[in-house]
Amino acid sequence: MQTENWLLKQARTNPDHVAIDDGTRRLTFRQVKNRAGQIAGQLDQLKIGSKVGLLSGNNLQAYLLAMAILASGRTIVWLNWRLSDEELARQIADSQLNLCLVSDELRRHSMDQRSMTFSQFQRILAEPAQLVPTFDSDQIASIMYTSGTTGQPKGVLQSFGNHFYSAISSALNLGLTKHDEWLCVAPIFHISGFSILMRSLIYGMTVRLVDKFRTPAVEEILVNEPVTIMSVVPFMLKKLLTHQQESHHHYQHAFRCMLLGGGTTERPVLEQCQKLGIPVVQCYGMTETCSQIVALSANDALTKLGSVGQPLFTTQLKLSQQNEVLLKTPALSPGYLNMKGKLASKMSDGWYRTGDVGHLDSDGYLYIDGRLDEMIISGGENIFPAEVEAVYQQFPTIDEIAVVGQADAEWGARPVAFVVSQHSLNSAKLIDYGRQHLAHYKVPVKFIAIDHLPKNASGKVQRYLLRQQLTN
Repeated sequence: MQTENWLLKQARTNPDHVAIDDGTRRLTFRQVKNRAGQIAGQLDQLKIGSKVGLLSGNNLQAYLLAMAILASGRTIVWLNWRLSDEELARQIADSQLNLCLVSDELRRHSMDQRSMTFSQFQRILAEPAQLVPTFDSDQIASIMYTSGTTGQPKGVLQSFGNHFYSAISSALNLGLTKHDEWLCVAPIFHISGFSILMRSLIYGMTVRLVDKFRTPAVEEILVNEPVTIMSVVPFMLKKLLTHQQESHHHYQHAFRCMLLGGGTTERPVLEQCQKLGIPVVQCYGMTETCSQIVALSANDALTKLGSVGQPLFTTQLKLSQQNEVLLKTPALSPGYLNMKGKLASKMSDGWYRTGDVGHLDSDGYLYIDGRLDEMIISGGENIFPAEVEAVYQQFPTIDEIAVVGQADAEWGARPVAFVVSQHSLNSAKLIDYGRQHLAHYKVPVKFIAIDHLPKNASGKVQRYLLRQQLTN
């Protein structure tokens, strides 16, 4: 199926509506279309093939480059600037890029001739190019590499159809008004950020782009600008609430909700949001599904505490015999770059196996218990590290904690905790605390002090490195 190029459509039907606002400059859809044509002409001069890499933070130039790459019929390969030189080089090679456009401040000495800074690119002389008239639903719009907590990251293919159905599901869930303006603080090289840009193209909505999360600056935007929706993770939401308790500022009346991803949050946080009149919509999704596919309404936040909600309109969901979350959705990726058959290995009778283990309550609300590959089986009982970690994160002297399984001749495995703390660890007190809040078999048998938890570029704990420490 083909649709009219979304940027051309918005420039024709919604030309004077602001598409992007970075706090300094505001561009309408007509202006973005004109800039995209100019950039497309510059890309044509380079003869770089169908894929273009982007390595940048959240800024207007990266947004315009992304729009031009899409609107010229090319594919964006999003790269994470937090990656090491070796990781970046591996992904550039894997995606067979002939060109990687790099924000000037992110240029590295290790980069070769395939990398070009934004300022170098801007100096290319070219006539504007015609943008492609249509998008094919099966055409690959973007490629994003997954986190790779247990191995090498995989390049997730995301089609225009995937992005379209993701955006439509979100609109059917959150509603849509002609005045909507989405505050984008999440990195645009992650699906949480890039999905906002794609929704803007489909809805004809303004994106308020922010380079990074700074609590006072974000609050100022929420108080003084006509933002209606903001995507947050639990850390951001807590920071904003703490700051608001000190500032006593109220967000402007048009603000509709916080869309909370990256995990559920605690009752006190939700109660505080309710008291302040800040609706919170919790959601669940992944790179492979182009963002959220399950969501919990703000009205259900306290009565269904800990749930990520119910499947969105275009999503089907069920649990396997092992309680793995299985999905069907038109937002599902068609596969992984250079890994033919990899997606098929994650399918079961037409259902996508997420790797997450969960349970459904009597009303059909989904609760995520943990990752199947992280589950510890001890004496026949299943232990999910996330549950144990959530309990211990409430312990006053623990800064960070990660739980893994250690082989045990009698029990098969026993939970062991790695703890980051500014204080000395008292294992007896920690075990006693755990037994007050958890079944005894879930309480770690050992607490190991560590300076920092090993994490990948996306901030996810690399548990396999912790397990290696137990066998060394």
